[in-house]
Amino acid sequence: MAWYDEAVFYHIYPLGLTGAPRQNDYGEPVHRLNTLLPWIDHLKRLGFTALYIGPLFQSVGHGYETTDYRVMDSRLGTNEDLKGFVAACHEAGLRVIFDGVFNHTGRDFFAFRDIQKNREGSAYRDWYCNVNFCGNNEYNDGFSYDNWGGYNLLVKLNQRNPAVRDYICDVIRFWVSEFDVDGIRLDAADVLDFDFMKALRRTADEVKPDFWLMGEVIHGDYSRWANENTLHSVTNYTLHKALYSGHNDHNYFEIAHTVQRTNGMVPAHIKLYNFVDNHDVERIITKLMNKAHFLPVHILLYTLPGIPSVYYGSEFGIEGRKERGSDDSLRPYISLDEHREDYTKNPCTALIASLGAIHSRYRQDLVRGDYRQLCLTNQQYVFTRGRLIVAVNNADGETWLNVEAGAPAYIGLLSGRRIEGGGGRLNFNLPGAGGDIFAPDDGQAVPEPPVCEEAPAAEEPVKETPATGVEPVSPAEIETAPEETAEIARPQEEPKAETKLEEEPKAGTRPEDVTIPDIPYDLMTVEQLQAVILAKMAKNGPVTERMRQDVIENIWHNSLVNWANSFR
Repeated sequence: MAWYDEAVFYHIYPLGLTGAPRQNDYGEPVHRLNTLLPWIDHLKRLGFTALYIGPLFQSVGHGYETTDYRVMDSRLGTNEDLKGFVAACHEAGLRVIFDGVFNHTGRDFFAFRDIQKNREGSAYRDWYCNVNFCGNNEYNDGFSYDNWGGYNLLVKLNQRNPAVRDYICDVIRFWVSEFDVDGIRLDAADVLDFDFMKALRRTADEVKPDFWLMGEVIHGDYSRWANENTLHSVTNYTLHKALYSGHNDHNYFEIAHTVQRTNGMVPAHIKLYNFVDNHDVERIITKLMNKAHFLPVHILLYTLPGIPSVYYGSEFGIEGRKERGSDDSLRPYISLDEHREDYTKNPCTALIASLGAIHSRYRQDLVRGDYRQLCLTNQQYVFTRGRLIVAVNNADGETWLNVEAGAPAYIGLLSGRRIEGGGGRLNFNLPGAGGDIFAPDDGQAVPEPPVCEEAPAAEEPVKETPATGVEPVSPAEIETAPEETAEIARPQEEPKAETKLEEEPKAGTRPEDVTIPDIPYDLMTVEQLQAVILAKMAKNGPVTERMRQDVIENIWHNSLVNWANSFR
């Protein structure tokens, strides 16, 4: 199996992370890429094994309007800087892939400049699609041409031209010989010519063993792009959408159906590139209506079939919303020093570290293990990956589940609890907006509770039985149902002690008018927590009415506690 099939990716948009200027003046190189060297240890600490970084090469603005494929963007540094950065990643055991923007170039690219100068007499007039010297454009070039996405800033290459194809293949060879890159993420792969992609695949097979080609594809039959002749993998946008909307809508059927559908698209040995956010879409913590769903969403990201990837900064739980059509807020500068305490104090960071350690320790199950659905309702979802049992709950309250099990006892790898089964079944509870990964208790299972190296060591696994008044449910007590139907063991109802923590806000009370006491979040009322969150939002920028309404409509205490803790 190739390295990329087992990888856990970290995704960096370098122009944003380094705080580079939005526009390139093509001046003297500024060595901003070297400021990312400390991030290599950060990636290793959180369990990542590969880095997707880009765009990197000379461009005029956001990086996808290439000026020169062979020179690193001067806002980031020099080719020597990039060579050293990749070498440092390799020394740390990290593979590296670049952004390959081969569908279009910028207007400063040498071939386009030649057409501007020599018009019909240019040797490069056929390097671009539908160059028409009877037309014009907003730049008053005196000719028109095909572009990408309606932007004449992005001039569409004629990929059927053998000269263009050979040029791009030589670029790939140069990237490998000069920088020792391990693969390429192909921008806008869903509009690339298929014969062109076949040529790229032949080049990939030539330049380096297991050189990976992964394409950006939004929708469609992924097997058209990911197969033995074109690309090794594509972006799984279908699952990306299902992961956040399946939680926002309390609809695990959407996620399970998406998994079955995408698994049926491509052969089992082809693994899709899974993600919950990236440089083009809003941050996962922003999209989730219940911020506490960060946990079950990422459990699924790391355990469902595919190659998991985390976008830089999302391990800290940062927000990111598109504003006035701009992606700038999705691509921020981040100081790693400001997050040095997140390893032990930020639950989002700790969770990613734990999931990375679990993926490494149980790679055989999570990479090669079969996926089999055990339980599915709108709010609960349980499946196996090899010997592991993965369970998530998007409900606001606790739930009890009873599922098929292949071992007499299991260890919760996130919770550290030990649960004994019986009669080939496993009976367990999950908290609201919770989840766990259960491994057979074979003497080898080691829990990875969401803490990192500097935190106190995890306690010994605790043997767990259902709460008082609840007896384990045998298979005979549960009505036989098809695979898609949940098997939920419901505990006996017990009188609940009244508590102010679960009270709903009084009608007409404005959170802005609530006094915030100096007490732990767990002890605050719903109203006080809402006031805390709105106050923290206000420190980060203007609070829109929609943002305020999202807070007001969330009346669930545990969710609000997690939301309040998500702020830095």
